[in-house]
Amino acid sequence: MPRYDVPTVPENITVHLGPPDSNAANVTLSFPDYIKNVASSEIYPTWPEASLRANIYAQITFALNRVFTEWYRSRGYDFDITSSTQYDQAFVNGREIFDNISRIVDEVFNNYVVRQGSIEPLFTQFCNGTTVTCDGLSQWGTVTLANRGFTPYEMLQNYYGDDINIVRNAPVAPYVPSYPGTPFGIGSSGNEVRTIQVELNRIGNNYPAIPKIMPANGLYGEATAEAVRVFQGVFGLPQTGVVNKATWYQIKFIFAAVKGLAELTGEGLRPSEVEQTFPEQLSKGDYGQPVRSLQYYLNVIAYFNPEIPDTAADGVFGEATEQQVLAFERFYGLTPDGIVDFRTWQLIQDIYNNILDGLPEGYEAGAAALYPGYNITPGMANDDVRELQTYLNVIGRNYRDIPEIPVTGFFGAETENAVRVFQELFGLDVTGVVGAPTWDAIAREYNFIKFGVQRP
Repeated sequence: MPRYDVPTVPENITVHLGPPDSNAANVTLSFPDYIKNVASSEIYPTWPEASLRANIYAQITFALNRVFTEWYRSRGYDFDITSSTQYDQAFVNGREIFDNISRIVDEVFNNYVVRQGSIEPLFTQFCNGTTVTCDGLSQWGTVTLANRGFTPYEMLQNYYGDDINIVRNAPVAPYVPSYPGTPFGIGSSGNEVRTIQVELNRIGNNYPAIPKIMPANGLYGEATAEAVRVFQGVFGLPQTGVVNKATWYQIKFIFAAVKGLAELTGEGLRPSEVEQTFPEQLSKGDYGQPVRSLQYYLNVIAYFNPEIPDTAADGVFGEATEQQVLAFERFYGLTPDGIVDFRTWQLIQDIYNNILDGLPEGYEAGAAALYPGYNITPGMANDDVRELQTYLNVIGRNYRDIPEIPVTGFFGAETENAVRVFQELFGLDVTGVVGAPTWDAIAREYNFIKFGVQRP
């Protein structure tokens, strides 16, 4: 799951037993056990319970901020946090844990502090308040406040401001790196694309050479590729226009820096910035363009594999589509649950692309080609665009609203307009981008006009 989705509490956390660049060991332990160790190392078990709770909230939230922003992992480290109080909070490997602290942590380890209107765990800076002072929580100061009758929440407000909330009972899940796992570029689509579009747009406020991507719609076109190339140039990466692991984490690092996500007074991460515009999984009851895309891919696979049933590409994930998914999962060695998660979707696309790669040259025999397996977007220039323009011109002879366009192989404004008109006429989402459902509809109409039949 992307790091900038709704935060979760990691089951485990990896601690570097020294400053970041030191040649020290790492230790991995459960998140509650880590907080128990920190609390037992940072504060005294004899303090009032209200004081202990306020400090533990701050320690939990500080650690979650490090995990959520991938503060160290985005810099290439293989740990989440250090044991150095110069950078993080105290951790003494193997130390004794105090019983009352253990009890409190077991109760509140998945509660954390946020700034109102933001979603990231607040960077809850703190210090002891005697030998060291800071803008955040004073550990010894909480004792004074507790003795004056302050509740833990009132103490946190005292140090971090009135505009804070405590998120309670946050979900606990295994740590999953935010990088999707494979490089992506022009033709890709999904929440990971929208994530880097939003982040690059914000980074561009501080680095104006990086062009804005409008709209940030999760579709990776030439505008996104150009913004990525400029970003890569500014920060010393190969200017490929493709987001690989190094580019992904450099974007994360710079985004966190310009947003101040690891600062007490940072601007925060707004819900609109992490909006998920693409479904994370598809299952029975879903509908719309993502389901149409799924059905197209599976129907092509079914055409070449008789073990997979065919179904209507109607955009509705009903019983027939569920059975199709189950058959696919069984045949290709996945656990058959009828749910299309990331792993299933990746395998579907891999099998589809293998089919495309195995087709002989000229297999179309004059009919429309199969969908090339990626979104065709404005700014592209290749033979697939040339085919698209040819199909649209043939269709346009029967549908006068579709303008004739030059067959150049370049996806410019005229081609985008023709695509939009087609999409509106045929009841598709009007995006100007040619994904599987739009290509399928264009191919079917082209085949019908040319031959009076449609490709299965």
